[in-house]
Amino acid sequence: MNISKAFFITGALWLLFGMGLGMHMGASENFTLAPVHAHVNLLGFTLMTLFGLSYRLVPKLAEGLFGRLHFWGHQIGTLVTLAGLYLLLSGTMPAIVPVMAAAEGVVFLATLAWLVNLIRNL
Repeated sequence: MNISKAFFITGALWLLFGMGLGMHMGASENFTLAPVHAHVNLLGFTLMTLFGLSYRLVPKLAEGLFGRLHFWGHQIGTLVTLAGLYLLLSGTMPAIVPVMAAAEGVVFLATLAWLVNLIRNL
C-alpha cells in the first residue's frame, strides 16, 4: 500500500465533495451545512494532502504499523465524524453526538500515531 498516494487520492476526493457541497449551498442559498463544508475541506482535503506530502517527503514513515494505523484511522474517523455532523446539523439525527465524539477520538489517535511515527523517524 502506497500511503502517500492513498492520502493524495482520498484528499482529492474530499476536495471534490467539499466543492460540490459548497456549490449546492450557494445555489440553494441554504448555508446550514457550512460547518460540514469547512470540516470536509480541513479534515478531508487539507490534512490528507499534508499527510500525503509528509509520507512522500519521508518515505520511512510509511514503513511499519504506525503509517497504516494513521491512514485507516484518519479515513474511518473522518468519514464517521463528517457524516455525523451532517446528520446533526440537518436535524436528521440529533442523538448522533456520542458517535461523533468516538469518531473524533479515532481521528485524534490516528494523528497521534502519525506524530509518534514522525518523532521516531526524523
